[in-house]
Order: sequence, then structure tokens, then C-alpha cells
Amino acid sequence: MSDDVSARLGRLSPEIQAMMGVYALYWKLEESFDSIETDLSHQECHMLIKLDAPKRMGVLAADMLTVPSTITATADALEQAGYLTRQRDPEDRRAWLLVLTEQGEEARNMLVATAGELFRSASGLNSDETAVFARLARKIRDNIVKTGIPEGLKKCDS
Repeated sequence: MSDDVSARLGRLSPEIQAMMGVYALYWKLEESFDSIETDLSHQECHMLIKLDAPKRMGVLAADMLTVPSTITATADALEQAGYLTRQRDPEDRRAWLLVLTEQGEEARNMLVATAGELFRSASGLNSDETAVFARLARKIRDNIVKTGIPEGLKKCDS
């Protein structure tokens, strides 16, 4: 039965096939992420993953495709739970950087490793295919950022 569906979908345009693949991957990953054992919300996990280096709130908001006011509560919760701290930016003492604590680094490392495993399992892509997909996905993201982020994405809790 799966071969029949694949054959029917193969008759659709490449654009439609790509969209259907992206939707299917998104929903599969959403379902898979729910299986990660953590007390953190999706937004908190997203923030930890994006904190690969100390960042100002505005930079982090841009990385997360949202506005700074949207991430303040998430940063506050992660700080209160001991995952991050706020430190003065040495380049501009008026500004603050969000910096992962040791607990935050451990949680981030677990999330990155688990997300990678879930992606490989859900996508069925090998390392070379994943690198190509990542390059194309970055290009798509860059275009969306350049042409205007959808309002729904700014408000999402993922």
C-alpha cells in the first residue's frame, strides 16, 4: 500500500512533493519531540538549543523568529530553574547576555543529540543527504526571514 501512495505522490509536481514531505517531517518530529523526557516546555527547549553561545535577547529573538518581549518569560523561567544566567555584555555594559549554566549546557547537549537522532529516524536521510537538506532548509529560512516572517510563526510556542 505504501508503494501505491508513493507512486501516486510521485506524479505530483516537485513543489507539491516537497511541501508534502516537509509537512510530514514536521508532524513526525512534533510527535517525536513529545517523547523526550524533560520538564521543559517546547519554547524552553527551543531557547536552549538556540543558545549555542551567549546571546543578547534581541539576537536570540531573531534566531527564534520572534520578538524579544515574547522570549522574556521563557528566559525568566530558565533562569529561575538554573539553566541560564544573565551577564553584562562586555562589549556594551548596558546590555545583558543570556549564558547557559553547566545545567543548561548538559540539557542543551542532551536535546541536540536527541533531536539529531529523532531527525535521522524520521527523515531516513543519510549524512550526505542531511547536509544537502540542511543547506536547502537554511536557504528557505533565509528567504522567509528576508520576505517577512508569517505572524503565526512569531506567536508559536514551538
